[in-house]
Amino acid sequence: MSIARRHRERMAAQLSAAPERVAMVVAGGEALSLSAGGNAANDNPAAAQIMMRFQGDMQRLKQIQSVKAKIDAKRDMLPEYAPWCEGLLKTAAETGTGVPDEILTTMMVWRIDTGDYAGALELAAHVLRYQLPLPKRYERSAGTLIAEEIADAALTALGKGDAFDLGTLQDTEALTVAEDMPDEVRAKIFKAIGLEFIRQADAETDAGHALVLRTNARHALGLARDLHERCGVTKQIEKLDRALRADTQDQNSGT
Repeated sequence: MSIARRHRERMAAQLSAAPERVAMVVAGGEALSLSAGGNAANDNPAAAQIMMRFQGDMQRLKQIQSVKAKIDAKRDMLPEYAPWCEGLLKTAAETGTGVPDEILTTMMVWRIDTGDYAGALELAAHVLRYQLPLPKRYERSAGTLIAEEIADAALTALGKGDAFDLGTLQDTEALTVAEDMPDEVRAKIFKAIGLEFIRQADAETDAGHALVLRTNARHALGLARDLHERCGVTKQIEKLDRALRADTQDQNSGT
């Protein structure tokens, strides 16, 4: 994407997010105008073009049956909407107001789908701050979707023995802490955090550090079980309790 096009589409998003302003912006030699109360298609042609592109991409995704192929297609499409999202975030920062936008909320979900968790959480913070609705097709609140999709991705990776970024999980928990969601969903976040702590503890060679990691794991898994007794952490908690007792005995013997 050219610099001129990126600038033009970022400005189109800013104009779309602030319809009460009368503005004229020259981007890459093309004038974009939006009159107060005007029609977006007539007054903001760049925004109309972006929406047409988005609708076409959504239709293209519907025709793809393979989950992997859908994810690959989303990964290719995401950069096309980055300037639009940047423009909306910039306007919100300047005005203190966020406006509902189907493209931005969809890109948040696509970033989760493609494993761009840092990018997803950046958009998620905006969505949750301004309580922006998700498109009806997602059938969940924004907070629930963000927490559950990232937790599920982590649990899948950890179930295969792979690592999952602990900071992403902790940021997700902190970001959604005030959001109303089913206890089962919030339990998934703490379960994933606890399992990642266990994975790190098992790989740790320093006994003291491993003890801290296991203690953190026990706390997180305890929170998960408190929220949802059948979330599948009982065996891990029992194993941790045995390990922590052994660690304590070893430390006492050493003194």
